[in-house]
Amino acid sequence: MIPIRWEEIEALDLGKLERPPGSASEAASITGIKADSRFVRPGDLFVALNTGVEHVADAAARGAATLVPEDQEAALAALASLVRSRSDARVVAVVGSTGKTSTKDILGALCSAQTPTIWAEASQNNEIGLPLTVCRLEPETRVLVTEMGMRGLGQIAALCEIARPDLVVVSSIGPEHLELVGTVERVAEANAEAIVSLPPGGVAVVPADSPELEPHLARTDIEIRRFDRSQVDGAGNDWRFVVGGRDVRLRLPFTARHMAENTLAALVAYDALGLSLDAAQGGADAIRLSRWRGEEAPLPGGGLVVNDAYNANPTSTRAALLDLVERAGPRRRVAILGEMAELGDASHRYHEDVGRLLDELGIEVVIAVGGAATAYVGDPSRPGRLHVPDVEALDSALAVLAPGDAILVKASRSVGLEGIPASIEKRSRAWSES
Repeated sequence: MIPIRWEEIEALDLGKLERPPGSASEAASITGIKADSRFVRPGDLFVALNTGVEHVADAAARGAATLVPEDQEAALAALASLVRSRSDARVVAVVGSTGKTSTKDILGALCSAQTPTIWAEASQNNEIGLPLTVCRLEPETRVLVTEMGMRGLGQIAALCEIARPDLVVVSSIGPEHLELVGTVERVAEANAEAIVSLPPGGVAVVPADSPELEPHLARTDIEIRRFDRSQVDGAGNDWRFVVGGRDVRLRLPFTARHMAENTLAALVAYDALGLSLDAAQGGADAIRLSRWRGEEAPLPGGGLVVNDAYNANPTSTRAALLDLVERAGPRRRVAILGEMAELGDASHRYHEDVGRLLDELGIEVVIAVGGAATAYVGDPSRPGRLHVPDVEALDSALAVLAPGDAILVKASRSVGLEGIPASIEKRSRAWSES
């Protein structure tokens, strides 16, 4: 982290602040800010969040200074703002309804092969995770790729006040958090707060197929770059993109088209940062996606299971089902789908839309999990259509799985399906032993 003098942190008056035991009274610098006592070391400041107050003594024993904040979100925002003020790195904010984390992971890998880059871990995209990401800035960092989520109006604007992005990537606009914002137009408005935050001369990278975003793109003092998903072509791991009128060919560590489309958004941002498209393969080789986002594991008998259970909304569920059809080939397709949360009054309609898509794609087996997910199966007496009320009741339904199946597991995080692929892998061992 960019060093911050002790007296500067004291002056912020954030709560109960303690030097490490036995430290000298003279001014010193903090060179790391962490919220997990297991990973602190001398020179770090441990910020006790929530139950972290129980680990203050442990952090002190490891040689860290400690802070028990009066207001943890305000404290993290103040610390991160101080660190950000000392950096001249280009800061990217990745926002959007779907694909944020994967786009962030891809862009971070692409940039890191060319210039010192830091990017958010997993989905650290809220009032806690975003400041902790900003606090990782080093003196030599040239690019910081952040992710910003929203669950209502004003949240992305507040995160942008901390990170002060120079470049914004909107990965997509679609139905998400409708219980909180009401309409897709309001979703666009919430995500466009990042564009509003850009300084003159900033760059917004936006999808060409999101008309709801257009009213928010009227600024004449920033550059708007659009990415067109139709300009992605390929199969398997080999893909071709059109970026700024140029053909870019990359071999990627995934085969899903929607991940290739996320790569296009990342490439447009990468190009806007002034990095060489000719050298992009080096970064592509280093791409590692965060957990539970299209992770594929082989199963005995030539089958596979795809863990895409980090989250789900209508757009991402459609993409995952289309990807299942591509991956499966001649294998029997099985979709284990949990309900999609926070869709408001339109929830039943969106779940019915997924049910129709399952029929159109000819998905042979559907196991629906959760109350709203009943719309996936329609008549549960139909062959290959099962419904269970929750994840605890899912185990018996898994008996329908067979060697050679291509299985997708996807749901909103609240359903808790992320551990089901591991259970399927464990169950499948009996297939090879029988």
